Amino acid sequence: MKSYLLGIDIGTSGAKIIIIDSEKNGEIACSVNKEYPLYTPKPLWAEQDVEDWWNAVVLGIKEAVSKIEAKPEEIKAIGLTGQMHSSVFLDKDNKSIRRAMLWCDQRTSKECEEINETVGEDRVINITCNPVLTGFTAPKIVWLKNNEPENYAKIHKILLPKDYIRFMLTGEYATDVSDASGMAIFDVKNRCWSDEIINKLEFSKEWFGKVYESPEITGYLLSNIAKELGLMAGIPVVAGAGDNAASAIGNGIVESGMVFNSLGTSGVVFAYADKPIIDPKLRVHTFCHAVPGKWHIMGVMLSAGGSLRWYRDTFCDTEKYIADYHVDDAYNIISKGAEEIPIGSEGLIFLPYLSGERCPYADPNARGVFFGATLRHTRKHFSRSVFEGISFGLNDSFDILKDMKIPISTVIATGGGARSNFFRNILSDITGYEHCTMKNDEGPSFGAAILAGVGAGIYKDVTEASKANAVIVNRNKVDKENHVKYEKYIRVYRDLYKSLKDNFAKLSEIE
Repeated sequence: MKSYLLGIDIGTSGAKIIIIDSEKNGEIACSVNKEYPLYTPKPLWAEQDVEDWWNAVVLGIKEAVSKIEAKPEEIKAIGLTGQMHSSVFLDKDNKSIRRAMLWCDQRTSKECEEINETVGEDRVINITCNPVLTGFTAPKIVWLKNNEPENYAKIHKILLPKDYIRFMLTGEYATDVSDASGMAIFDVKNRCWSDEIINKLEFSKEWFGKVYESPEITGYLLSNIAKELGLMAGIPVVAGAGDNAASAIGNGIVESGMVFNSLGTSGVVFAYADKPIIDPKLRVHTFCHAVPGKWHIMGVMLSAGGSLRWYRDTFCDTEKYIADYHVDDAYNIISKGAEEIPIGSEGLIFLPYLSGERCPYADPNARGVFFGATLRHTRKHFSRSVFEGISFGLNDSFDILKDMKIPISTVIATGGGARSNFFRNILSDITGYEHCTMKNDEGPSFGAAILAGVGAGIYKDVTEASKANAVIVNRNKVDKENHVKYEKYIRVYRDLYKSLKDNFAKLSEIE
């Protein structure tokens, strides 16, 4: 009998369902994506319907199981992952009270200030190892209290995206330490809910589920759901992890010196840590890792692949038309054009702050900017400047890790953008670090499936399982001459934010 593991990722653009063969070194048997909409009812707001997530998961699992003709008893365990911070509010009937506010939603600046005043900024940082930021979950709860008191009064449970899917699968309210770390109510050093913060903010501890380490079993597949999905009742569902911690498991980031650079909707630079290390300047996050008893340091830019997608959809109808005609991908056409342009885009610089920014600037007012345009610049110049601007933003996090003396020996490029050799070359040249890619590039969903295997006893532990399934297949080396040239552009890129910061704030006040 075959032995499969199922991973579910509740991403921002859609749900990804993968099935891996645990008897073939984690070989991916099937991968299915199901998209769903994102709503922006006001500038800098971002919301989704939880029903869309669940419908996508149901359809995705059915399709995946059907594709490989898996027998119900061959699926041994289920692992979960998803976007962090986003808030799911359930009433006493377990119905969603309102659309979930997402990780990139920037509406809660005043609520962040309120939390700091109520709890004390130093206490928040000491307990959570992070400043409270607009994208985190706690300020969303306070926002609901301040702006939708009728909805706030209905709260029975508050869940993160993957944990809503867990509830639908098992009937259990639970989360894991990595995902809980980004809620601004979690004691990251001691890996438990902070009674102090919860009490001072007048939240109910009953709103939040039990916290587990990532490979622990949190419940079992309900019989009615199993029947709907075509699976066996009683399949174990493990705690899983937030998307970046899960991606780290899939990419072998389980020991000192290992770092990944993720090019998804957001951009993430993620480093393993044996202990919770806090950046004195609070530019990056310190969260619990999916490896039990370990932590990670993480820099996040809010619009990495999101900037590229915006650029494609807003300015590249021609490239999309050509891609459709040649049965190609529009991003490939955009990349080919950008490759014709010299490094530095002949003085055109893009600031990728389309959703505000988190690292190194916790600034919800920051905006996207093209700077330095001249009559010489073509659309191909603008294309290259977007790739470079995203890379400049990610480079900020690498420099912070160096400031913190976090060892960097191997950098793994992951996420959809990392499939571009052109993009990886730019990243290597700008950061000064060789970027590698893995045999399996499914990211968080792959890590979730590995965690499921640990929970089911198929693998000994998380570290062993991660190393066994993480195989490097490609290396993009650094062009030292290009690196030196890029350093000059990096200085201008950083000065631009400083010179525009006050005007970003003024613009937000006008709106």
